[in-house]
Amino acid sequence: MEFLRTDDQRFEQLPGYDFSPHYLNVDDTEGGQLRVHYLDEGPREASPVLLMHGEPSWCYLYRKMIPILVAAGHRVIAPDLVGFGRSDKPSNRNDYTYQRHVDWMQAVLDQLDLTNITLVCQDWGGLIGLRLAAENSDRFSRVLAANTMLPTGDHTPPESFLKWQAYSQEVPEFNSGGIIKGGTVLELPQAVIDAYNAPYPDESYKEGARQFPTLVPCRPDDPASEKNRAAWGVLSQWKKPFLTAFSDSDPVTAGGDKLMQKLIPGTEGQAHTTIVKGGHFLQEDQGETLAQVTVKFISDNPESV
Repeated sequence: MEFLRTDDQRFEQLPGYDFSPHYLNVDDTEGGQLRVHYLDEGPREASPVLLMHGEPSWCYLYRKMIPILVAAGHRVIAPDLVGFGRSDKPSNRNDYTYQRHVDWMQAVLDQLDLTNITLVCQDWGGLIGLRLAAENSDRFSRVLAANTMLPTGDHTPPESFLKWQAYSQEVPEFNSGGIIKGGTVLELPQAVIDAYNAPYPDESYKEGARQFPTLVPCRPDDPASEKNRAAWGVLSQWKKPFLTAFSDSDPVTAGGDKLMQKLIPGTEGQAHTTIVKGGHFLQEDQGETLAQVTVKFISDNPESV
């Protein structure tokens, strides 16, 4: 599998981002390997909080949350999905599939041997992370879902998503930083917008970001539908703590929190919250608030399950 690797110099002196990189290699499923980047902060002996980003961000999205989680005594693992951030970027769009994304992150869990995980997931971080939780339920103790869902293609996506999907395929320049700016309610400094664009020197590095919107299951016979339905079969019996923390200003995932609360038993009795003044990328708008919600969620549900 052919891939591109962003020069390390592009990640120097990014605002608010002073973390050491870590890397591991995963099977590209074609006989080669891809390098995956992840952050690993806090005490190694502590139970991990796994922060899963989505489209078209990278682990930079969690920079406001990580210090708060570490200060509370947690180990924090924040990977860059393949095609994003400091992870390798396959140069052929057809090399990106939903299943491969799940498999690549499965390899991260296996190599780091993570257990008693608290999953925090947003956007595609949920589409991948919820699959991982369902398929590795013995590794996960808690889930916090923020502005995400696990679609099966059995229901028509909202118009806002269909418009985004069309835009992502038609726009001549896929401006990741500009897209994130459009998905926040607070003003982003130009330096932060530039940081979101740092992994992508030119359009050739953005094939993964371009492909993601097309991989969301939008019809019942989508290649991912069957396994997503199977994951829902597990989640519908999930009695471990499950918290929703959606924002008040995200047209794409609005209502997903109520659906999860209805379908997932582990949501019962949890302190579900709506985070105000937050857009789709609530980690950017209200990262400190989401971090405190996460800390409280863990402390309110301390037992390993």
